[in-house]
Amino acid sequence: MNAKPFCLGLALLLAGCDASPPPDEGFAGLGQASEDFAQVVPGKLFQFPADHGAHPDFRIEWWYLTANLEDAEGNAYGVQWTLFRSAMRPAADQPGWDNGNLWLGHAALTTATDHYAAQTQGRGGVGQAGVTTAPFKAWIDDWSMQGDAQSVLHVQARGEAFAYRLDLYTDRPLVLQGDNGFSRKSDRGQASYYYSQPFFQAKGQLEINGRQVEVSGTAWLDREWSSQPLAADQYGWDWFSLHLQDGRQLMLFRLRHADGPDYLSGNWIEPDGHSEPLHGQDIILKPLHETRVAQRNVPTRWSLAILRHGLEVEISALNPHAWMAVGTPYWEGPVRVEGSETGIGYLEMTGY
Repeated sequence: MNAKPFCLGLALLLAGCDASPPPDEGFAGLGQASEDFAQVVPGKLFQFPADHGAHPDFRIEWWYLTANLEDAEGNAYGVQWTLFRSAMRPAADQPGWDNGNLWLGHAALTTATDHYAAQTQGRGGVGQAGVTTAPFKAWIDDWSMQGDAQSVLHVQARGEAFAYRLDLYTDRPLVLQGDNGFSRKSDRGQASYYYSQPFFQAKGQLEINGRQVEVSGTAWLDREWSSQPLAADQYGWDWFSLHLQDGRQLMLFRLRHADGPDYLSGNWIEPDGHSEPLHGQDIILKPLHETRVAQRNVPTRWSLAILRHGLEVEISALNPHAWMAVGTPYWEGPVRVEGSETGIGYLEMTGY
């Protein structure tokens, strides 16, 4: 997702309002009806580099990167970079101030003891934010992600008391999530187009309260777009991206319903990039421990089993207090994996 990924009530944020959407519109309004926008249907033929760029016929999309990093002493860090586009109306992609696209950026840096987060926002059509494909560049203000979006990326952002600049490389293929890029979010038809590059190797520099830190590690890029990715009664999600020690990768998410069972889905990704969809019956995911953060109880330790792949692990947060105190707040931070396999990854949790 990200999970990432999501509009986060973007129109409300840019209007300076912290109101919540009606309860029949899902988390952050992502369950709102969207008949006037393009719809996600199975069978899309992805085209690159075009699909690295914006999709103005759809209501929402995001470019989302997480990185698990270490310094020379073995200290662990996490980095997040996200750019969201949200259309206020169909045919929003107009020049100048007639443009109806709203843009939102989130950046974060996490250590075992501290978490830093920043948000920036802007209007489309006036050069403040956007995405190009020739060459690829996604930017908002002085935050940027540029390269070819598949094998090379250079990423930078800064906020109060933190900054980072990372160089990412891989020779592995992109991964289409779900059913060849068609990622179902409910049994009632909600879905997104979704692909990832989970194989990036990262090197770069962090700045924390003026201190420079050289780091290296792994990174994961997600691209997702839709017009209605949630059902109206889905009020939040838990999204995992995991790098296992043996070279396999795992993406999975749990969408929580106001009533009824959770919706579980994911992808099992082999080291060569071959992937296999995971369905609800394949995934045994349970919260084990909650942390009180920002006046909420948030699950920061989990058990996960994918029995047909012999995976039985516990997943725990590097920093249980990695709360994104932005316009629509959520939890996001690096995690560690222990059990039948070891590994690292990222967890995003919304709606708590």
